This record gives sequence, C-alpha cells and structure tokens, in this order.
Amino acid sequence: MPEIDPVFLALPLGAAAAAGLGAASDAGAQHADVRIGRSHEQNLSVRDRNLEDQGEQSTTGMAVRVLVDGVWGFAAGDEVSVDAAARLGRQAVELARQAAPLAITRVELAAEPVHVGDWVSDFEVDPFAIPAHEKAELLLHWTGSLLDRGIQHATASVRAVRELSHYEDSSGTRTTQMRVRLGPEIDATVVEDSGAFDSMGSLAPPVGRGWEYLLRGWDFEEELAQLPDLLQEKMRAPSVEAGTYDVVIDPTNLWLTIHESVGHATELDRALGYEANYAGTSFATPDKLGTLQYGSALMNIVGDRNVRFGLATVGFDDEGVAAQEWDIVKNGTLVGYQLDRAMAHQFGVRSNGCAYADSPTHFPIQRMANVSLLPDPVGPSLDDLISGVEDGIYIVGDRSWSIDMQRYNFQFTGQRFHRIRAGRLVGQVRDVAYQSNTLDFWNRLQVLGGPQTYQLGGALNCGKGQPGQVAAVSHGCPAARFAGINILNSRSESGS
Repeated sequence: MPEIDPVFLALPLGAAAAAGLGAASDAGAQHADVRIGRSHEQNLSVRDRNLEDQGEQSTTGMAVRVLVDGVWGFAAGDEVSVDAAARLGRQAVELARQAAPLAITRVELAAEPVHVGDWVSDFEVDPFAIPAHEKAELLLHWTGSLLDRGIQHATASVRAVRELSHYEDSSGTRTTQMRVRLGPEIDATVVEDSGAFDSMGSLAPPVGRGWEYLLRGWDFEEELAQLPDLLQEKMRAPSVEAGTYDVVIDPTNLWLTIHESVGHATELDRALGYEANYAGTSFATPDKLGTLQYGSALMNIVGDRNVRFGLATVGFDDEGVAAQEWDIVKNGTLVGYQLDRAMAHQFGVRSNGCAYADSPTHFPIQRMANVSLLPDPVGPSLDDLISGVEDGIYIVGDRSWSIDMQRYNFQFTGQRFHRIRAGRLVGQVRDVAYQSNTLDFWNRLQVLGGPQTYQLGGALNCGKGQPGQVAAVSHGCPAARFAGINILNSRSESGS
C-alpha cells in the first residue's frame, strides 16, 4: 500500500483536532468533529502536436462541525494549527446558537461504531511523481498518432487529483485517508471540404487509480488505431429512422443513464425535497420504498463505497462512517437510499456512509456512492446479446443527456450507434437519441450481460448543493438489452 503523503502527515493533525474538539465541548457542543484536508490537482492538455495548457493547485484547510441542542454549527479556515482549531471550535458553537431560532427541525445522528485507522486508495504510481514533460510526451504521442492516421484535429488531456483528509470526532473516531484519481480524455475531429464535421472520443473512463492506468490499465493504442476508421464510417452513415427499436447498450453509455435515473433519484435528500431549488427532487419518494417496481426482476442496483478503483471508494466518509455495500434496487424493487447520519437517524437505520465535502472548508453533504447495476452471473457475452436482436441498435459511448427535475423523463445520446439486423451489426447510423421515463425504461430491461461485459464508468464532475460542490463517482454495469425503446432522430428533432 502506498504511504500517506508525509507533507500532510507533518501537519499538527492530532494536536489541532484535539484542540478543536476540546474547545467545542467546553463551549457546550454535544457532538463535534474536525476535518483537516489537503487536495492537490494537476491538469495537462494538448491540441494536435502542441501543449495547450498546464495547471496545478493545492488547497489545505480545516473545519469544525458541531451540534448544539440539535442545531448545526460550522466554521472553517485555511490555517491548520492548534490555536486556529480552538478558535474554529468556539466559532462553530456560537454559530449554532445564532442559528437555533431559525431551525425548523432538530438534528440527531445515527449511531456509528468508533473507528481508528488509516486508508489509502488502490494505486501503484502516484501521478504527481511523474515529471510534467513525461505526461506531455504521452499526450502528444496520442494526438500525433491520430493526426498521422488522417484526423484533422486531435486533443488529449489528463486530470490528476490527490486528496488527503484527517477526521476526528468527539465519539473517539480518528481516521486518515489518501485518495488518488485520474481522468484521461482523447478526442478526434474530422472536417470535410464541405464543412461537415464530427468528433469521437476515447471510451476510457476516469478511475480511482494512478499513472499505471494510462500505461497498461486501458488499451489506448488499440483504441487510437480504431478511432479514425470508426469516425470516418460515422461521417458516411445514414441518419436513423425514428421509431421503436430493441437496443443493446454498452457499459460506456449505460453508466450515465444509471447515474442520472437511479443514482441521483435514490439520494434521500433529493427524495425528501432538499434539492428542489437547484438540481431537482426525485419521483422515488420514501412512501414508495419496498413497493415501487423500479425495473424488471433482472435489475439489481447496489451502492458501494468499497469497489476497487471506484471514484467514490473510501475507507470512511466525512462523518466517520465506515465504507459499506448495500442494496438500492433488489429484483426490480426499490429497497434502499443513499444516506448520511442525520437522514439515517430519521429512518431508524445506520448511515451507509454517503457524506462528503469537496473541500476541507466545505460542509459535508449527502453525496453519491458508486452506484452500480450487477451483471447476470451466467449472462451472455456482448456478441450473444446482439445476436438475439432482430431489428435494433447497439449504443456505445456517452455524449449529451437531458433529464427532468424529478429524475423521471429523460433523453440520452451517445458517441456511436451500430444498426443491428438479424443479430448482426450492419454499419453505423447517425443522429440517434433514446427517450423514455425511468420506470418504463428499466422495466424494459430484457437481458443482462454476464460478468465478462461488466465495466466501471463514471465522472469526475458531479455537481450538487448550494453552494455547489463537485464529487467524483463511478458506476459499474454490464452490457444490457432493452426491448421497444423509443428512438428519436436528433437532427430532425432540432429542426436542422
């Protein structure tokens, strides 16, 4: 296991945490927790054969959160010291007392065992140990490879994040963690003499891994060799005829549908209406728990904070709750939500560890776990899924999407669409969007691929909250077949 960054460990973590907890308790807090964090981010991008941008930033800070008679108080700053921690502890209690007359409900936290320990995410090579010129050389190689194969313009970028946190609370929990994540992107653009153009990108997802992912965790060379021909075929492909089709959806596309229609819909704060002012609520309200037929009996969705290489994988969340795996949809029925400790107490259950703050100076809010669709343990291969379709479309890669504020009605596109006739792929079509509502779509799930088709997708930039916070999250799924899905011609729908 890689060692936790010694620069972070050199901070007065224990002494500052003790001072913050002590000051908060002396001032009257019934619960207090201290988070000390440091994040390091690097972004590098190239266009064609030129370095386009390089940036790096680090943020260090500390926060004290308290409960005083059931009311939250919170204070944070960028100084990590014993004196600063004590000051923040007193300020947090004072802010709780000032907020008390405005509080509509009183907060209680679900019980959680005491945890003491360190945790480091699963990576081999720290991306920040790789010289910038070596990173640039790899990106320039990728774009140059595409240009040499007839692509007019090519871009490549990589984002690396190393996130460290130290947490202590008044119950005795004390944890230190380090997470590394990496997000590569490659995009190729063809421009014809007529002015027509289109683009296609790498299907490689962002991951909770180190630099080794770019060298052997994904076959970038094979993908770069295929992209130009696939893009040229797409340029010549006919526009799709709108109608109803059976569709086979690749994990590189389906992960996003899971994120929007299941992941966000089963965040309990949304289901309770807390996000109504910003990113919407959810149709999957608590009165439907245990009865809502979310999808077909094949649909089993889990929340998972433990999955290897997951972007939302942790040892402990930002409330000191140990990482877990739990059911959200079981045999098609809604059976669970994503919770923090306050919401868990309301429902009389243990928190499943979904509190996260994207900065040491931000308040932890309920954030998405790795939310994944389980494969059929004895399910078919991708080829077998396709062979069972008489008239349909195979959808690969994510692109644009739209979903309503209750996570119900939606429309998704993709990177490429292969026509299926009599169980065979017979060439690409263009301008495809699939449209449905969440319950109808998932109840049309007809066949799940086996474990050999399973893949983690995900995003580094899931936004939520006011003020807004950003979190990284993965979604695993197999290839899957859906019956009778409404396909739109996006070109005609846009009037172009």
